[in-house]
Amino acid sequence: MEYKKLGRSDLNVSRIALGTMTFGRTNTEAESFEQMDYALAQGINLFDAAEMYPVPTDPKYQGNTERYIGNWLKARGTRDKVVIATKAAGPGEQVSYIRPDLHFDRANLRKAVEDSLSRLQTDYIDLYQLHWPDRSTNMFGRLGYEHKPESDGTPILETLQVLKELVDEGKIRHVGLSNETAWGTMKFLQLSELHNLPRPVSVQNPYNLLNRSLEVGLSEVMLREQVDLLAYSPMAFGVLSGKYLGGVRPEGSRLEQFPQFARYMTDSGLEATEAYVDLAKRVGMEPAMLALAFVNSRDFLGSNIIGATRMEQLKADIASLEVRLSADLLAEIEAIHRRYTYPCP
Repeated sequence: MEYKKLGRSDLNVSRIALGTMTFGRTNTEAESFEQMDYALAQGINLFDAAEMYPVPTDPKYQGNTERYIGNWLKARGTRDKVVIATKAAGPGEQVSYIRPDLHFDRANLRKAVEDSLSRLQTDYIDLYQLHWPDRSTNMFGRLGYEHKPESDGTPILETLQVLKELVDEGKIRHVGLSNETAWGTMKFLQLSELHNLPRPVSVQNPYNLLNRSLEVGLSEVMLREQVDLLAYSPMAFGVLSGKYLGGVRPEGSRLEQFPQFARYMTDSGLEATEAYVDLAKRVGMEPAMLALAFVNSRDFLGSNIIGATRMEQLKADIASLEVRLSADLLAEIEAIHRRYTYPCP
């Protein structure tokens, strides 16, 4: 396993992270324990969760993911061996059942942290992330920014001040962003440095062969400011494996169970997927290995968050770290990218 310091922090994280959003709905507690046991044995030390998990979020299941991780930490006595990352939910009708009037203000963040600590059965969270912006902006594939300052939510400075209180109290160690833009990341950095507040060490955004949109502006911010990417959906919800091509929906697959996750199933997305799958097969590589190895190769990457519903998927995904893409193969990937640029933002 490879490791690096996350941002300017002292968090030494594995190049591959374990995504846990299936724990508590798709995966049972026993299956989740098996995944965490195997991941830790392979050197993975970053486990990523969120208060709204598992996904799809639902009042019946919400919080199960953190509960399973907490039960595992207690049963295995492994708290000092892992970096626990979790997230506070932002405003949105879909998650309004978690707390009324969700925002990144003092009342919400304190309640979110306390509840996560309780479910995780720990005294501190290593990396606490804001799951999506508390303002109207481009996220989750939205195109065409519409300026709505009346929907700005909690001022970023106020959010950072609350996070500093939580850091000072020892409840969280470091702060990260998620589904954030270049402007938002820079604003958090500017205010944190101006007022001596917690400096974000990471941005957790989608990044894969079908969605490289962060390369336009955010990647420069991350590299110049030493803020690392935690890449989620590196397999584009499994689409880049090629298993959904031709209209196929394998039994038990994510899209067979939850067809609403169709972000990467656009016509252009499927055409691009077919091109990447053909390229992988031509060079004798599994399509999933090509997709994951590409993300692993990025210089702005802190950790590549993989998630799996079955152990054989998890084992194969972790093995992607052993794959190195040649300059010629990377050039062929770029040629496909020029033909299908950001087909699924």
